[in-house]
Amino acid sequence: MILNTELEYKGNLFPSKIISYKKDVDTLYFTSDNGVVLQVTVERDSVLRFRFTTTSIFENDFSYAISQYASKGFNKLEVSEDDENYILTTSKLICHISKLDMRTSIFDAKDKTLISQDELGFHWEESHEYGGDIVKMSKSTFDGESYYGLGDKPVQNNLKGKRFENWVTDSYAFGRTTDPIYKTIPFFIGLHHKKAYGIFFDNTFRSFFDFCHERRNIASFWAQGGEMNYYFIYGPNMSDVVSNYTDLTGKLQNLPPLWALGYHQCKWSYYPESKVKEVTKKFRELKIPCDAIYLDIDYMDGFRCFTWNKEYFPDPKRMVKELAEDGFKTIVIIDPGIKIDKDYSVYQEGLEKDYFCKRADGPYMKGKVWPGECYFPDFTNPEVREWWSNLFKELIEDIGVKGVWNDMNEPAVMDVPGKTFPNDVRHNYDGNHSSHRKAHNVYGMQMARATYHGLKKFSYPKRPFVITRSAYSGTQRYTSTWTGDNVASWEHLSIANAQAQRMCMSGFSFVGSDIGGFAEQPNGELFTRWIQLGVFHPFCRTHSSGDHGDQEPYAFDSNVTNIVRKFIEIRYQLLPYLYTAFWRYANEGIPILKSLVLFDQQDSHTHYRNDEFIFGEKILVCPILEPNAKGRRMYFPRGNWFSFWDDELVKGGEEKWVDADIDSLPIYIKEGAIIPKYPVQQYVGEKTIDELKLDVYYKLGKEKSQVYEDAHDGYDYKKGRYSLRNFTFVGKKDAVIIQQYKSGKFITEYDTFQLNLHGLPFKIEKIMVDSEEFDMKKLIIKDNTLIVSKEFTDIKILGKK
Repeated sequence: MILNTELEYKGNLFPSKIISYKKDVDTLYFTSDNGVVLQVTVERDSVLRFRFTTTSIFENDFSYAISQYASKGFNKLEVSEDDENYILTTSKLICHISKLDMRTSIFDAKDKTLISQDELGFHWEESHEYGGDIVKMSKSTFDGESYYGLGDKPVQNNLKGKRFENWVTDSYAFGRTTDPIYKTIPFFIGLHHKKAYGIFFDNTFRSFFDFCHERRNIASFWAQGGEMNYYFIYGPNMSDVVSNYTDLTGKLQNLPPLWALGYHQCKWSYYPESKVKEVTKKFRELKIPCDAIYLDIDYMDGFRCFTWNKEYFPDPKRMVKELAEDGFKTIVIIDPGIKIDKDYSVYQEGLEKDYFCKRADGPYMKGKVWPGECYFPDFTNPEVREWWSNLFKELIEDIGVKGVWNDMNEPAVMDVPGKTFPNDVRHNYDGNHSSHRKAHNVYGMQMARATYHGLKKFSYPKRPFVITRSAYSGTQRYTSTWTGDNVASWEHLSIANAQAQRMCMSGFSFVGSDIGGFAEQPNGELFTRWIQLGVFHPFCRTHSSGDHGDQEPYAFDSNVTNIVRKFIEIRYQLLPYLYTAFWRYANEGIPILKSLVLFDQQDSHTHYRNDEFIFGEKILVCPILEPNAKGRRMYFPRGNWFSFWDDELVKGGEEKWVDADIDSLPIYIKEGAIIPKYPVQQYVGEKTIDELKLDVYYKLGKEKSQVYEDAHDGYDYKKGRYSLRNFTFVGKKDAVIIQQYKSGKFITEYDTFQLNLHGLPFKIEKIMVDSEEFDMKKLIIKDNTLIVSKEFTDIKILGKK
């Protein structure tokens, strides 16, 4: 007999008082009298993990985001209690856990200041539609607190006052108010009272973040299923928060090959072969450097993955070889949708092995994409990933393709509500079987992972290059990315600038935008300004839909072509500087681009700056984001900065007007910096580097710089065959001292440095190299430019003021 026709609403349930506690090495368990268990794990002195269950049982502890190589270990762990709290103490943090309701408060162990505090804390709501819980966490904010991160959200850097959704979505022609879009990176940084912390909410269900939007002074995050499972990462420096988050979710598994950092040209689509050759020939004729040419979906036979349209490309292997001889690496697109076609071998094999995703009641998930009706591999199944990786043998090993571009992997499905799989699709989830509600946000990540392993296998002994559109936290281990189908507009130029900065502070630095805009058509001025920004992004590619006109650097007037060439040449000159930044990113998780707040959080003027950023460690860039501009106002971070163009010295800590007509961009070099440069090449490897230029900028004081080099491809660098030069610059009123310490077994091709000294306040009178005085006529080739052996350990440049 039915006694109640209405379901009982069970919303906002809370843990009650703690009735038991136990400790198991680095993990503490607290149980409430209504069955909630809080598990606190000390990952590091500055990293705590919080997991909650409302059933007294934790699910299998599995995560696609957490790296198996994440640093673990701590120097101190003490547990005590008072009348109100259990108290967990490490060398960096003190965590109070309320005995009354499990709410937590986290303090800096050094000065006892409060860093983070639960408001309502953990609470949950029963989900009658799907079962399980909707899990929630709310925290109190502090005076002046700011928030950053969350990946590719198309808004300004500071997220305060906004609310966001995480559900990877094909978002063609998205705008500033579009949410969600292509990536889910549920990690944010909080900053208040000059101290920063981070929270990574490792939950792959549809999730939400609210930074004082719904309720003033309350920040909250929640998910429509799964666990309340988050990591608290303390700085207090933002850069340490980002580095520790990147360590937790994984650094680059391999440095990219140097050519991948060059300029790339792409369009939907370059075909037939004669068109591809026409484009690449024009680049070489006009001497516009370029390393990669892309083939979009039209290279395939009826959009079937791993096939070629033999009418357009009758002999792909020959074409790819000829392009390579001219310095072009060929990159091809691969989407997840496999055309339903009984004569198509990939479809047949996937069907025979039962590798495609299924609906809840058993039939295969069928969806329309470019080939028509398709089935979709379940990339959360390790057996399917291995199969997928082996499908790249012909493309990579036999034909010679150098990179693969994964698109439509949200997964995008046409002509259906939500533009993706239904919720009832089932996934293997590496043995933790789930619905699409849990697997959706990681589907593209796992496709990119499988692609990466295929390229790593068949590109060997060279390094793989993969680019993905969809991503979840940790995808940076495998691939580069771009920000999706943007629009040729000034607003989108600004959005691209913000997105790249935010992705870098969200642990994913190998990022760029479709230069010039994917949809619609830029005019020459917009394209020029976009190139000027794009050459300072870690990934540099022009891409367009092709529906509205041509978008190659030479497609506009000769003035545009000349300016674009100049800026692409600057990128190629700066390749050793950028490669060094990638080495820091791969080894230490240091972002390649730094928003000003990440560069100097102590300066409150940086907390709401959006346009300016630091490229690498020493170069300040401020894009021009409006038409008809002859310059702009920009903020200079504290310190002194030299103009890249004319060595004008600018004092930082102030906002100033800078001139920047169409052929210029505000670029400034930090005083004391040593910037390495290569000669301009039409492609990486075109020239032997017979001398390394070092632009040395004067500073009254000390500054450190690094230059990292290796063979630029292959894996010998992992065996110690690299060259790391640590430079220390010491500037005095009448002298400059440059010290070098080199490590690594790699021997560079060049034997000498050309030192170009900028901003010296004195005339050179004497030069001492390793305590030996040298004839200045033999060292100095022109004013303030000298040639020295790369083996020096100490140079003293002496003069009179």
